[in-house]
Amino acid sequence: MSHARIGLLFGSFNPVHTGHLILAEHFATRTDLAEVWLVVSPQSPFKVAADLLPDTERLRLVKLALAGNPRLRVEDIEFGLPRPSYTIATLDALRQRHPTHDFVLLMGADNLPSLPRWQEAARVLAEVDIYVYPRPGTVLPDLAHFSRVQVMTAPLLDISATFIRESLRTGGSIRYLVPAAVEAELLQRKTPSDSGSGQ
Repeated sequence: MSHARIGLLFGSFNPVHTGHLILAEHFATRTDLAEVWLVVSPQSPFKVAADLLPDTERLRLVKLALAGNPRLRVEDIEFGLPRPSYTIATLDALRQRHPTHDFVLLMGADNLPSLPRWQEAARVLAEVDIYVYPRPGTVLPDLAHFSRVQVMTAPLLDISATFIRESLRTGGSIRYLVPAAVEAELLQRKTPSDSGSGQ
């Protein structure tokens, strides 16, 4: 039985936006990947927790954004792993849960230079293929010591979750930056006073 190749797009998705979705759809339909899974990270080792929407809310927004697309799915495996989430631990857990899949990391070119500093970076580099997509203003490092890294063509997107959060804070439009269903949820969340009891 041939193994399905599954792309993993990791992120805090704070919130998920059209840039994430365009990239995921591109990789799911224009490469050898059968599907792309958006792996929602409860807390990245490189991000400050204070500015994150609640875990369950970010997960729910990704589910809303992907509704009706059979090639894309949300993955919450990191919610059950120790925090902060390290990619190698997530890969081990996914491979244990899905032994018939081959996983491929999808990574922005801006993240590649820091990869050698990741937890168990040598194992990550030895055990999985990595598809790198371009990021605005990023020059790729020398790929000589990245034997399983392939640079892929993909739409060059510069949509920032930080900009979306700032727009929400200041009353700016987020239309077209996020899917309509996500926009509706975010605007509804913003309307009631934040002192109310969470649901």
